[in-house]
Amino acid sequence: MTKVDTHQHFWNLEKVAYPWLVPEYGPIYRTFEAPELEPQVKAAGIDKTVLVQSMDSYEDTDYMLATAATFKWIGGVVGWVPLLRPDETAKSLEKYTQNRIFKGIRHLIHTEADPDWVVQDVVIEGLKVLASFNMTFDVVAVFPNHLKHVPILAEKVPNLKIVIDHLAKPPIASGEWEPWASQMKAAAGYPQVYAKVSGLNTATADPVNWSAKDLQKYVDYAFEIFGADRLMFGSDWPVAILAGDYAKVWAETNKCLAGRSQSEIDAVLGGTATKFYNL
Repeated sequence: MTKVDTHQHFWNLEKVAYPWLVPEYGPIYRTFEAPELEPQVKAAGIDKTVLVQSMDSYEDTDYMLATAATFKWIGGVVGWVPLLRPDETAKSLEKYTQNRIFKGIRHLIHTEADPDWVVQDVVIEGLKVLASFNMTFDVVAVFPNHLKHVPILAEKVPNLKIVIDHLAKPPIASGEWEPWASQMKAAAGYPQVYAKVSGLNTATADPVNWSAKDLQKYVDYAFEIFGADRLMFGSDWPVAILAGDYAKVWAETNKCLAGRSQSEIDAVLGGTATKFYNL
């Protein structure tokens, strides 16, 4: 089975502007590139990764595609196109989809001043264009502002394959359950909606001593409502190093999967991603 990390980033502060990345982010306020990640994915036994955008810009997308051309273990790139300009969306996708590594797009909706940015009529039109190219959409559904919009997107663009990043960042630190659980269940009611078991370590209360026990009930619930065939693993490296490192995220995620059938484990660790992103 091909093992896939569906969510990792690179950024080069000399080549691309990342306005959100400020010194207050501490250890991740520097350049992170493929040679640093390569030994870590190999040590974990990961065969392919999906490189996900870090900025809403063509520069970031072009940088990722150039990186993927050099490092063959990068199986896919989730880039960016301007959804606010559907005509330009189409022209950009005509170009990018000629590259087999380009698999879909993401927009940093959680950094937009308008929490309802993604459900604007013009953005919906842009997403319809995206769907027409059979490309995927990663939703940065940072709870509580964006998860509730996923069913709206699924209704308005029914042929769009959607994946919720980081299980929408559930409120693990506070121990709250609702309304995250209900909103996630509503999103899971649409068969074209998937979710990533990723980025959960940075949602815990203790960035040093967190473990699989802190994540378990959220992962179990994701299995309950999505099933293994709509769940996929992601490391969220290098953001993950704010609460651990690549090896710990991999190890603790596997502990969360312990006790599942081999077919379920295989799906989450690669099978689902391979189908979703057409790797």
